[in-house]
Amino acid sequence: MSESDSTREILLRDKDEALKLLGYNGEFKRRLQSETSVRIVDRGQRIALIGKDEEVQLIDGLLNEMLVAIRRGHEPTSSDFEYALEEARNRGVRGLSDALTDAVVVSRKGVVVRPKTRGQRQYVEAMRSHDIVFSIGPAGTGKTYLAMAMALSVLMRHEVARLVLCRPAVEAGESLGFLPGDLEKKVNPYLRPLYDALYDMLGAGDLERYVEKDMIEIAPLAYMRGRTLSNAFVVLDEAQNTTHEQMKMFLTRLGRDSKTVITGDITQIDLPRGRISGLVEAAEILATTRGIAFVYLTKKDVVRHKLVQDIIDAYEVKEKNDLVQRQRVGAENHGKEGRSSAGDGEGSTTA
Repeated sequence: MSESDSTREILLRDKDEALKLLGYNGEFKRRLQSETSVRIVDRGQRIALIGKDEEVQLIDGLLNEMLVAIRRGHEPTSSDFEYALEEARNRGVRGLSDALTDAVVVSRKGVVVRPKTRGQRQYVEAMRSHDIVFSIGPAGTGKTYLAMAMALSVLMRHEVARLVLCRPAVEAGESLGFLPGDLEKKVNPYLRPLYDALYDMLGAGDLERYVEKDMIEIAPLAYMRGRTLSNAFVVLDEAQNTTHEQMKMFLTRLGRDSKTVITGDITQIDLPRGRISGLVEAAEILATTRGIAFVYLTKKDVVRHKLVQDIIDAYEVKEKNDLVQRQRVGAENHGKEGRSSAGDGEGSTTA
């Protein structure tokens, strides 16, 4: 150990704490050692940190905050570790244990839903403090799932009497008219993701009881017309596929003692060419309206399989290249038109 190195120790209660703190098979330990100068020595109920003083202090703070979370009953996941490490590097370790143990809802199935990235934490805080929240971001960032979890937690605390969950039934490559069955069967595929999220948190039995008692309503957006939604938590999912008229209609349904969350991905608009997305328009019109929060999630907030983030990156590169190509072709065509016009005028004479 050089003169500039320092050593710190973390005392543990048992080997199980070490297993959770350093990751199964030492996953977190290997990551920290590969990205810093800190050497981590596992001594059973003691963990020694050896390395440059500044980095040792950072890792010591990070691991101690994770240990507090573990002793509160939390078992850090890979995404928890990623979030904690990024926060520690960019903003310090203060409050990390609270962030890791901040549960949005603990369902009757025992499922604990919590924000796993900084963007998701901002989203959850916005839902707690605002009556209208817009969440805009790519696939896999938890927009819908966290909104459903928040809605369910509010319902379980009896802060609202019911949940109203809706989506626009926009045809993306398929025509409803050609699908078999009555209208209910035709629109059900559009609503399936909402049922799936609730089923994950509640189970089939509780979900069915809530629906039968009209405490949870899941319906196409068109069914909201003419209604006033009071004492309710309302979620509009896939809002990028609303029109101007639909978005205005939905936003004016909000009644007393109600909250609403609008989610969408403006990179996946399925409206006919030339139609303006109601979500894009609302983000422009309402950006400075007090009492309304806009949360923009990014690929850093993707919490699905790691490949989802890689897929988003790949498509972004392709879309940027396509845009550059269209601009180049447009410029070339414009130049040709200009030369053609000049050529037409060269041989003209004035009578």
